[in-house]
Amino acid sequence: MSYINSQKLLYNLNIALEAVQRNKLRALLTSLGIIFGVASVIAMLAIGSGAQQEVLSQMELLGTNNIIIQPILEQTEGKLGQDNGEGESNKYSPGLTLHDIESIRKLIPEVEYISPEIVFESNFIRKARMRSGKIVGVSEEYFDINSFDIIEGNNFNHSQIERVEPVCVIGYDVKTKFFPGENPIGKKIKIGNLWLTVVGVLQKKELSTENIERLGIRNYNLDIFAPITTVILRFKNRALVTKDDIDVSGVGGFRGGLVGLQGGVSSDDDKEDSGTINYHQLDKVIVRVSDSDYSVSIAEVLSRMLKRRHNGVVDYEIIVPEQLLQQEQRTKRIFNIVLSSIASISLIVGGIGIMNIMLASVVERYKEIGLRLAVGAQKKDIELQFLTESLALSIGGGLVGIFLGVVFSFAIEWTADIATIVSPFSIIISFGVALIIGVIFGFMPARRAAQQDPVHALRHE
Repeated sequence: MSYINSQKLLYNLNIALEAVQRNKLRALLTSLGIIFGVASVIAMLAIGSGAQQEVLSQMELLGTNNIIIQPILEQTEGKLGQDNGEGESNKYSPGLTLHDIESIRKLIPEVEYISPEIVFESNFIRKARMRSGKIVGVSEEYFDINSFDIIEGNNFNHSQIERVEPVCVIGYDVKTKFFPGENPIGKKIKIGNLWLTVVGVLQKKELSTENIERLGIRNYNLDIFAPITTVILRFKNRALVTKDDIDVSGVGGFRGGLVGLQGGVSSDDDKEDSGTINYHQLDKVIVRVSDSDYSVSIAEVLSRMLKRRHNGVVDYEIIVPEQLLQQEQRTKRIFNIVLSSIASISLIVGGIGIMNIMLASVVERYKEIGLRLAVGAQKKDIELQFLTESLALSIGGGLVGIFLGVVFSFAIEWTADIATIVSPFSIIISFGVALIIGVIFGFMPARRAAQQDPVHALRHE
C-alpha cells in the first residue's frame, strides 16, 4: 500500500514539474515575490545579528560588570565665601582623588576591582624616534578590569606602585614603532623628561574607529601605562595647585590645596579655558562589581558617597556601560524586528501571487483535470498535483532567495560598512516560512481543482 502511495506521489510530482517547465517565464515571475521576500528576510536578520555582535563586542570593551566614574569641570565665578544667592556660601570640592578610591574599597564589599586612571599627553622618545602619545597612570588591577593580555614581560606589581618605580607597560604599536626587531623588556623609553623601564608589552587590541569614537575609548595600542603613583609624583599632580595656576584662573577657578609640584608632562585637560582649572587628581575611575545585577544599586551608593565626600558638589558623573548598551541593544532589536516584518510582507505578496497564478492555471487546465478524473484519478490526486506545483514554485523561489540573501548581506557589509552575520537560523526560518506560504496559498487553488466535475471540465473550451 505504501509503495502504491509513493508511486502516486512521484507521479503527481512529475506532472507538477512538467507544468512548471512548460511555463518557465510565468513560474519565474510568480516566484519573484518569494525570491525577494526570502532574500530580504535573510539580509535583515544578517544586519540584526551583526548589530547584536557589535553590541556584545562593545560590552566586552567596556566591561559587563564595570561602573565608570568621570570628573566634571565646573564653571564658577566669584570669591571665596561669597553668597551664592540662596543664603549659602560656595562649596568647594577636592575633586576626584585617590582618597575616594580608598573609601570605595573599604565601604562597598561588592567591589571586585577598582582602578584609577590619569592621562597626560606627552612625547615618546627613543633612538632619534619621537611621536606624541598618552602616558596613562593606572593600578595593577587596570589590566584585569579591561581584559588586557600581556604577551611579553609582566605587569607592574603592587610593590613597584608603592615604591613609585619608573616602570611601564607599553602598547603593541609602541613596541613596533620604538623597538622594531628587538625585545623591549628591560629597555628604557623617555616620556617627557623622565626615562621609564619597559616591563611588559600588551597584546594588540583590535579596535574599530567607530568604537573608539562612539564609546569614548582610546587606541590602547598607542599608549604607555605606568604605575599611578609614578605618574602623580614624578609627572604632575593636578590636586596640588601652583601659584601660577591661581594667577591664571583667579581665586574662584581652582579647588584643592595651594602647594606646588614640579611638572614634566603637559595636558590639554589641565585648563579647559581661562576661568577653570582641572583640579581633579584622577581622569577616570573604573569599578568592577562582583555581579552585574548590583551595578545600578552600587552606582547609586557611589553617587551618594562621592557627593558627601565632595561637600555636596556633584563634579562627577557615573556611567553604567551595561545599562547603556542594553538599551542600545533593545533599540536595535526592535528596529530589526520592524525591518524583518516589513521584509516578510514580500513573502505574503509572493504567496498571493502564487495563489492568483494557480487559480488561473486551474481554469486553463480544466480539460486536463477532467481527463485525469475520467480515467480514474481521485480528487485527492488532483489536489496533491496542484499543491505540489505550488510547493515547487515556493521551493525554487526560496532557494534562489537564499542565494540572493547571502549576496545582499555581503554587499551591504562591503558597501555600507555595516557588520552582517548570515546565520543558519535565518536561512532555515526564511525558507520554512516560504514553504508554509506555498502550502497555505496553494491549498485553495488545489482544492478548487479537485472539486471540478469531470463532465463539465471535459466540455470546457
